[in-house]
Amino acid sequence: MTTAALDFPRWHGWRDVVRGFFGPLFNEGPAFPVDFAKAQRAASDRGAAGVLMAELLPRVRNLVRYLARGDSGVDDHAQEALVAILRGLPGYRGDAPLLAWVDRIVVRSTFERRRRDRLRTTREGAELPDDDAAPMRQSVSSFALDRRALVHALERLNPQQRDALVLHHAAGMSVPEVAESLASPIETVRSRLRLGMSQLREFLSLGPAAPVDEVFP
Repeated sequence: MTTAALDFPRWHGWRDVVRGFFGPLFNEGPAFPVDFAKAQRAASDRGAAGVLMAELLPRVRNLVRYLARGDSGVDDHAQEALVAILRGLPGYRGDAPLLAWVDRIVVRSTFERRRRDRLRTTREGAELPDDDAAPMRQSVSSFALDRRALVHALERLNPQQRDALVLHHAAGMSVPEVAESLASPIETVRSRLRLGMSQLREFLSLGPAAPVDEVFP
C-alpha cells in the first residue's frame, strides 16, 4: 500500500474513527460533566434522587400530558416515567444534556404505557376513544395562549401528527430522531409536522404566520 493510499488529511473524519475505536485510551470524560455528576449523585443517594425527581416532575408531567390523551392517566404515566428515569440513572454517561436524556425516557415510557392501555382496552371489549372527538374548551389568541388550551388543541389532532409535533417541538428531537422513535420514514414525519402544525394553528386561531414558540411555550 502506497503512502498516497493512506493520505490521512484527505480522509475526512479519520480522527473520529480512531477515537471511536480507541475511545477509552483518550479518557475525555463526559460531554456534560455537571449533568453527569448530578445524575451520579442521584443514582447513589436517596436524598439526591428525591430532589432530582421533584425538580423533574413538572417537566415529566407536562410532556406526558402532551402525549397521553385525557387527564385521567397522566399521574400514573408520569409516575411510571419517573421510575424509569430512576432506574436508568446509573446508565447515564453525560453524552447528552440530562434533560434531553430524561425526555427520551419519558417518551419511551409513555408510548409503552399507551400501547399496554390500548391492548387492555381492546381485550376488554371497550370502545376506544376517538382521537378527533375531544372539543377545545376555550378560545385563545396568539397573545394569550395557555398550556391547557394547547393540550386541548393537541387532543384534537390526528394522533400521529400530535406525537410528531410533541417529540419535535416539545422534546426537542430532530426529525431523524422523531422518525426513529415513531418507526416512520423521515419524509412521513416531515409531512406530519407540516400538516399537524397547520391544523394546530387553525384550532388555536393563530393564523399561518404564528411562530412555533407561541404554540409550544
